[in-house]
Amino acid sequence: MAKQITKNIKWVGKVDWELTTFHGNELSTGHGSSYNAYLIRGPKKTVLIDTVWGPYDREFVCRLKQEIPLDQIDAVVMQHSESDHSGALVELMRLIPDTPIYCTAKGEAILRGHYHKDWNYINVKTGDILELGAGESLTFIEAPMLHWPDTMFSYYNGEGGVLFSNDAFGQHYASENLFNDEVPSAEMMYEAEKYYANILNAFSPMVMRKVKEVVAMNLPLSMICPSHGVIWRKNPSQIVEQYLKWADAYQEDQITIAYDSMWNSTRLMAEAIARGIKAASPLTVVKLFNAAKEDKNDILTEMFHSKAILVGSPTINSACSFAIAGLLEMIKGMKFKNKKAAAFGSYGWSGESNKIISNGLSEGGLDVVDEGLRMLWVPDKKALETCEEYGKDFAEKL
Repeated sequence: MAKQITKNIKWVGKVDWELTTFHGNELSTGHGSSYNAYLIRGPKKTVLIDTVWGPYDREFVCRLKQEIPLDQIDAVVMQHSESDHSGALVELMRLIPDTPIYCTAKGEAILRGHYHKDWNYINVKTGDILELGAGESLTFIEAPMLHWPDTMFSYYNGEGGVLFSNDAFGQHYASENLFNDEVPSAEMMYEAEKYYANILNAFSPMVMRKVKEVVAMNLPLSMICPSHGVIWRKNPSQIVEQYLKWADAYQEDQITIAYDSMWNSTRLMAEAIARGIKAASPLTVVKLFNAAKEDKNDILTEMFHSKAILVGSPTINSACSFAIAGLLEMIKGMKFKNKKAAAFGSYGWSGESNKIISNGLSEGGLDVVDEGLRMLWVPDKKALETCEEYGKDFAEKL
């Protein structure tokens, strides 16, 4: 069902309550998501901004027909060609094949690569304008690598100014309420941070440049309409300010410890190290996660939030555990900045996991402060005291 956003803008997207993973199985979406598409009725032209994911293509087109005869759509703006935004395009264009599609040059290349269709593409770049009549218009702003090379924003100068930001400023968050002031703030902001940490953090230098560029335009702004989650209606600049913080090697006074454990030896080490950290730095938040049991994207979000991380694993077949190896690969892709790290773990007869973890952390761009801590077999009281001392020393190195 379409929902009115302003007098001239309707939300015509899809709320996906069933979504549990995104990007295949790479990202968990515990609160579902939405695929936000928008219909702008200008004085002389009507424009559709983005579509929805392919499984909902017929549903999307059917609901769109209830809002407007499809042949009255003067233009389709594809801000980003990933299939969660463009998936319904084939079904839509089957019915209105000559309607122009405004996108970047890279957007056209990706749409052609996805759907192999020779549609009526119109390439745009930063500063290009689509006139809607009576002084109203859409201005396009290229935003490459937020988070694909083809991404762009669209700024509508009517109704106080509305920025359609595609993946920037979004959250994987399903809600029947459209606006940020209508949902639980803490829950929504956590999903916004998780989205940034797991999808956009790797491109933080580009995020910083683009957000600063948009801020410098001094555009009147009443709303920010992203492609996932709720619309920023109340104080929309708050998420812009938060992105500038997140993009700037973000950290708080937190240390995250992620580990895996076969027979609890590495777990005991993790808990003892945590006690040592708290003894040395009582105000520091310390969080522990079993990487084999906890959601990997939530762990990465906590690491993004932290000033330092510790990663532990027993040595298994001369390597670290499957869960920790996978987490290290994800850390590499995150491109964390300004974070310190170290490894720890128990072993029986070879003990290679520490070196493997340390190398993985270093390859991920973290500052590995020492060679880590290894313990043979099950730590006894004296060994656990050593772990606590290691935690104190680690905290003092930060």
